[in-house]
Amino acid sequence: MKKILITRRLLKACEEKAAKIFEANFNDNDELYSQPKVIEMSQGCDGILTSLTDKMDAETINKLPDSVKILSNFAVGFGNIDLEAAKKKNIAVTNTPDVLTDATAEIGILLILGACRRASEGIQHARESNWKWSADYLIGKQLTGTRLGILGMGRIGQKIAKIAKSLGMIIHYHNRSKLSSEKEQGATYHDSLKNLLSVSDVLSICCPASKETVDLINKDTIEHLPKGAVVTNVARGDIVDDEALIDALDRRKVYAVGLDVYKNEPNLNPGYLKHKSAFILPHLGSATKETRTAMANLAIDNLEEFFKTGKCKNKVN
Repeated sequence: MKKILITRRLLKACEEKAAKIFEANFNDNDELYSQPKVIEMSQGCDGILTSLTDKMDAETINKLPDSVKILSNFAVGFGNIDLEAAKKKNIAVTNTPDVLTDATAEIGILLILGACRRASEGIQHARESNWKWSADYLIGKQLTGTRLGILGMGRIGQKIAKIAKSLGMIIHYHNRSKLSSEKEQGATYHDSLKNLLSVSDVLSICCPASKETVDLINKDTIEHLPKGAVVTNVARGDIVDDEALIDALDRRKVYAVGLDVYKNEPNLNPGYLKHKSAFILPHLGSATKETRTAMANLAIDNLEEFFKTGKCKNKVN
């Protein structure tokens, strides 16, 4: 029986599944392990079921015991893992695609609605019983007829597009390559970020985090947005230059933001907290019982497939 380290607590049914297949070392207190702790706890292990909260950089990976042959990441993203370092050490890295598309897209739509319709302000007024109906009270932006720019038209971007289209939004997107007409669902393709931003009344960031996308939304690119645009992010915090976006809110270049992900989570930039027009959530994209169960089970399946065959269909490096 292979021995694995599971760095964060999983839902009970998933841990029971792992215990039947592996000699599993569980994190009963859901402690956020330091990098030295991960190295220490992985001694004698054949694989590690990692989480996005684990910083598996080159230094950490190089200190892992030679027995570790796979990092099965409990996420569709893998920006927390240095893929090149893992490859050099002959460690496979896997992720959990497909299973969190619907849940994350739902949060993507919630961010759009929350930012456009001034939900944060409305919730605060309701809690304080500090409101009265009037014709111009908390006027927001209606989605019908609004142009939605999707940055990154992968599985999640396509699902957001489908829901947004049903709400009457006009879909535009920028991707590394143009999609088939079937996947486009009538959306308009833009071959440059600048062109996409110029028509985005609402921008939905859905692209993966990579060296190429770090601070992609910055002081310069924000200027291509129409004045009064709304910016939402359901992908990764590294894609946005926080200071530039907060400055755009200050100047009213950007009307509102809807954010579920941040740099340095959970220590988000305090500038967002000062803005009534910032609709912010604590990284809830995949937070449904069905999705978190499916993600954990797939991460476990990835380990089992790799140990049985030496390969895995969800290998990313």
